[in-house]
Amino acid sequence: MNMVVSLAGRDVLCLQDFTREELETILKTAEMMKIWNKIGKPHRVLEGKTLAMIFQKPSTRTRVSFEVGIYQLGGYGLYLNAQDLQLRRGETIADTARVLSRYVDGIMARVYAHKDVEDLAKYANVPVINGLSDFSHPCQALADYQTILEKKGRIQGVRVVYVGDGNNVAHSLMIAGTKLGAHVVVATPEGYEPDERVVKWAEKNAAESGGSFELFHDPVKAVKDADVIYTDVWASMGEEAEAEERRKVFKPFQVNKDLVKHAKPDYIFMHCLPAHRGEEVTNEVVDSPNSVVFDEAENRLHAQKAIMALVMGGIKV
Repeated sequence: MNMVVSLAGRDVLCLQDFTREELETILKTAEMMKIWNKIGKPHRVLEGKTLAMIFQKPSTRTRVSFEVGIYQLGGYGLYLNAQDLQLRRGETIADTARVLSRYVDGIMARVYAHKDVEDLAKYANVPVINGLSDFSHPCQALADYQTILEKKGRIQGVRVVYVGDGNNVAHSLMIAGTKLGAHVVVATPEGYEPDERVVKWAEKNAAESGGSFELFHDPVKAVKDADVIYTDVWASMGEEAEAEERRKVFKPFQVNKDLVKHAKPDYIFMHCLPAHRGEEVTNEVVDSPNSVVFDEAENRLHAQKAIMALVMGGIKV
């Protein structure tokens, strides 16, 4: 495979910062990483490199996939939780970024406020990867589209329907999908729509890629003829106080056997996990043959290895 673009030294904060070619390069690299993993081919392209992993929020998939990923690439991941660093509560983010840049080759941060990863990137002189913020979840969306490509054989023209809260996961799904030529549909209750900036980006991206973007408040209309149905929890970390109110508002948006009947028979069900079974999705759907949630979770490892290899190592494949 010939690399079309170099991503060496780039930050990965929001996928709107990347061209279609660059996103396709990451997906091709992720596919290659997965093949190498399956056949047991060593790919220690980050031999001796170190990744600082900052966690303000607890995590299963993000921590394990990054820690395993950097190890498989020949590097070392250093776990730093909120108590270790006290971002914005002790040393400034600017100083933290400058100090870490003297020790490590890359920084991954899973934070509450998107401004924290932006500030890390502003002051660090090593690549910064957004492991999740309140605005964006780029690593998840790349794993999602890797999964769609595997299951559907293409992304261009695929109808990807997100049902639920217009949150960080929805934002990244919208951005990446419209850049890659998918028909992205979002269905939310009124008042829970995605950020207006992201809607404008999605419409602009779709006009350039031949994809499309639509926003609905009716989940039944949204999922009609869907190739992919995607949902996420109704209350994200930090929104626990609103959980009871959100359960009432989002109840009609539950992905269940009645809703999925409106999709194509070979639709795939996706969820970034963890799933609140019985809330945003029923067991009947998440455990059905149409569900690919665990393949999707696995692909976090391969997509993130691709990101690290490209931005920290500048690999030529």
